[in-house]
Amino acid sequence: MKVFKFGGASVKDAIGVKNILKVLKKEGFENTLIVISAMGKMTNAFEKIVTAYYQKSKDLNQHINYTKNYHLTITTELFNSKKHLIDTEIETLFGHLSGFLITNKSTDYNYIYDQIVGFGELLSTKIISFYLNENNIPNNWIDVRDFIKTDANYRDAKVDWEKTITTIQRLDKNKLFITQGFLGQSSNKNTTTLGREGSDYSAAIFAYCLNAQSLTIWKDVEGVLNADPRYFENTQLLEQISYNEAIEMAFYGASVIHPKTLKPLENKNIPLYVRSFDNLKNVGTTVSKGHYLVPEVSCFILKQQQILVSISAKDFSFMVESNLSDIFKVLHTFKLKVNLIQNSALSFSVCIEDKFNNFTQFLNEISLNYTITYFENVVLYTIRHATENAIKKIEQKGETLLKQSTQGTVQLVIK
Repeated sequence: MKVFKFGGASVKDAIGVKNILKVLKKEGFENTLIVISAMGKMTNAFEKIVTAYYQKSKDLNQHINYTKNYHLTITTELFNSKKHLIDTEIETLFGHLSGFLITNKSTDYNYIYDQIVGFGELLSTKIISFYLNENNIPNNWIDVRDFIKTDANYRDAKVDWEKTITTIQRLDKNKLFITQGFLGQSSNKNTTTLGREGSDYSAAIFAYCLNAQSLTIWKDVEGVLNADPRYFENTQLLEQISYNEAIEMAFYGASVIHPKTLKPLENKNIPLYVRSFDNLKNVGTTVSKGHYLVPEVSCFILKQQQILVSISAKDFSFMVESNLSDIFKVLHTFKLKVNLIQNSALSFSVCIEDKFNNFTQFLNEISLNYTITYFENVVLYTIRHATENAIKKIEQKGETLLKQSTQGTVQLVIK
């Protein structure tokens, strides 16, 4: 069985949905499971609904209407009709959303987030399933929450692999299935999410549980490049990447492949193909066992909106194990992602990512016992297989606040 994954950029409009039809006719669609993200920037749009609801904003209905009209515009173009059965499905889903907004009693932002944001995936998959059925590609729409089971750690749920394997292996491998990325379900039947960009991970979970022959991620780029073309010129296509190299790149923040996607595939030696849905003749990038990198070039990874924090003891004593234990405990408490660590006798520096907006609370807590200096909105660059020219290229981008080099990997925090 094959697993295909289409991201938001590939289904952002009616043309993108029609392109899925073209891909399936070219690549084949028997014995296939397709994982699909929310359309375009709809995850961001549903996040605005979450914020408006949580803050009791007057803009709530405006945000809801925007997302509904976005999808209805696409269905009008796809089905050449002002009124179609899919529109009833869309109205039903928005009715469920309204029902949650009315009946919810929880004030937990993360719980509310997961119950709302997932409607983007439910809508996109319903629309695409209808469209394929009407164009002679019969398929079965399934709710991913019936298959991927998780804990209740909202916005970053952990997979219950035993239950997930059992439910997914019940699927008939001879059929074509359409399902959602990003979502799961806790034991109390609440919707959970696997973290931003978690649709790739969803596809890997299905591939692992189904013993798939391959996973293909269809993107709006030709494959995995050695740098993000939005920020770097003269990027190169990486034709082959080993699992280990891809995991390293993902760990450091390469955006093309989700960090949690690769390990399930490696465990069962399932090749990952990253291909362009615009040019089906190109073979793209293969991630599998084999040579670590083809061609052998420096790879650049960029993480923006980082915070560089330097921590030292108020009595100027050495930073020893007990200090580090205290610091990491507070970092964990406030869910701050650590992307770089550097230690000296008198100070401990971390480059962190504040995706839950908890930095101020962290600062208040850690400042009780330590002296703190920090720089906000810095950029963390990671260079894999670094050369002197590659390092100089990054150092020219601004003031270097911190530099670290280990085994061919160089990281620089630039102000």
